Amino acid sequence: MTTKLHVAVDGLGMPVRFLVTPGQAGDVTHAQALIAGLPAAHVLADRAYDADHFRAAIDQAGAKAAIPSSRSRARRIDHDPVIYKERNLVERFFNKAKHFRRIATRYEQTARAYLSMIQLVAAAIWSR
Repeated sequence: MTTKLHVAVDGLGMPVRFLVTPGQAGDVTHAQALIAGLPAAHVLADRAYDADHFRAAIDQAGAKAAIPSSRSRARRIDHDPVIYKERNLVERFFNKAKHFRRIATRYEQTARAYLSMIQLVAAAIWSR
């Protein structure tokens, strides 16, 4: 079974929450659980997270969304491109995590084992 990893990072690019979902699940279906209870002034995400219900959850949390509109959206929603550039912090975390061979090659067979290894990698990254 394939899995997908969703990560929330803080303003310094340090991981604060992980979700492992089935590979066929859409990104935005678990987005609210990913940010629930995390303090943030802005929530940065790619086009896959562009949905009205997720934007409403971000507004309700008191944050501003920096999410580009999906190509299928009839009316585009503007986002701050300067703030959106900071989304690379998430990509940098994935790059750091892939330096650990076990994560890069996906040795773990179950989602639970994979999440456990991601948490160990995150602890190692936090301790640097």
